[in-house]
Amino acid sequence: MRRGRTAAPRAVAAADTATSATTSIDTGELPRLCDRTLPQALPGVLRPDYARTSTRIGTMHFGPGAFHRTHQAFYFDRLLKRDTTRAICAVSLKTLSLRDALAPQDGLYTLSELDVAPSVRVIGAIREVLVASEDATAVSRRLAAADTSIVTITVTEKGYCLDGAGNLDFAHPDIVHDLRNPQAPRSLIGWLAHGLQLRHERALAPFQVLSCDNLADNGLLLQRAVLAFARRRGRILADWIEARTRFPRTMVDSITPATDAPLRRRVAQALGLQDAWPVQREPFVQWVVEETDAPRQPDWKAVGVTMSRDIPAYGQAKLRLLNGAHSTLAYLGLLAGLETVAQAMAEPALATFLQCLMLEDIQPTLTAQAGEPLTNYMQSILKRFKNPLVQHRLAQIAWDGSQKLPIRVLGTVADAIRAGRPLTRLALPIAAWMHFIRARAGSAEAIVDPLHELLGACGRGTCGEAKHDLRLFLELPGVFPASLRHDAEFVRVLGAAYDLIAGRGALAAVAQTLARTQQ
Repeated sequence: MRRGRTAAPRAVAAADTATSATTSIDTGELPRLCDRTLPQALPGVLRPDYARTSTRIGTMHFGPGAFHRTHQAFYFDRLLKRDTTRAICAVSLKTLSLRDALAPQDGLYTLSELDVAPSVRVIGAIREVLVASEDATAVSRRLAAADTSIVTITVTEKGYCLDGAGNLDFAHPDIVHDLRNPQAPRSLIGWLAHGLQLRHERALAPFQVLSCDNLADNGLLLQRAVLAFARRRGRILADWIEARTRFPRTMVDSITPATDAPLRRRVAQALGLQDAWPVQREPFVQWVVEETDAPRQPDWKAVGVTMSRDIPAYGQAKLRLLNGAHSTLAYLGLLAGLETVAQAMAEPALATFLQCLMLEDIQPTLTAQAGEPLTNYMQSILKRFKNPLVQHRLAQIAWDGSQKLPIRVLGTVADAIRAGRPLTRLALPIAAWMHFIRARAGSAEAIVDPLHELLGACGRGTCGEAKHDLRLFLELPGVFPASLRHDAEFVRVLGAAYDLIAGRGALAAVAQTLARTQQ
């Protein structure tokens, strides 16, 4: 896949020189990155190769966290060289932190690609950052602007306000509020419906809506939720959205570790400027977008975006092989006292277990192959996980497990049950998640999850024995489907995995499970 103006060897040499030349400088005294200071950036820094002042905002993005800025904004940054109408208005629904960091920088920030030959580039695609809860008028104005043709989204699974069946949860507090106050929404769904209502009233074409979250059939789920909301508003709006608005499915992939103090120091040294919120990712980046008949499409292929009519094949392979493997490493690794993906992969038993899980348990559930053979894809994932420069924290991956496990792991389990395949290895990461929750609750550590209160109560009620604890977890709302809760073999195997971790510890449980399944 093409990756833009990498020029890696030259950039690295310059960055190394810059680092050695500025090691004695207090990076806190460096000027702040912005349009005015960008020409002062050190040689070798990759920077926008278009005139930012001549660009126009044609894209809105909801949820401008680190992944958006390493991924979609990276692609739009490349598009702007060809099409100056593709700049981004980034919208945070409630939090102020990104706006406060990027507004003084004119929307500029630094992307560090972590490789043997690392590169540092300044991304200029974001021209405006808004906070919806603070300035609803400005967000409404952008949604209704004639130039706005695309809305992209990364709000994570919980931002869609869905119930356990994948439908819009009309009991969700934000959805209840938005139906009563449609002109001042709180939820993503409410904002999309409001924006489309404005465009309908003004006889403007609808914008195209691209979900970029890790949800199977993400575009279809989003479309269904927006239509369900719109039908409560009125049949005319819902019919117009259904007939005119396109919600392509997408698949996105790139490992994006959280921003930390070492990254800020490295970027300041390489850039020669202070960046309040740089981001980092591995060199591998992939975006697959479903082909549709939507008008005003960007020239996706010109910047390395894959267009396909078989998004489910890409998406399911990524969700189960990469994301499922990530969650497996996160919960087992954290229980073993490890901190990063690379550290977990350095444990021989964990690395071998993951390879067996992917090859023997997950791959058989993937009936369609996308692009290259799945064996090649699995090997590339294992190689990416081992990259020592990508300090992807297991705790970050472990967040929102109640939302992620059903999509990343439990679907694989359900397929394995239908096919009569063994569940022994698949049960281990699920049991590890339960022990992770139990450990967090027992030590009064924060549980980052939409169900944090229920999970905390569940964890505090456990005793460490499956015959007592499993019932508490299996009855959590929206996590385990009834088909699994009532499957005797699944409950038996999960209980055995739970007791094995409780009695032997995570790494010993991994080794013992490997020994049992490889006989």
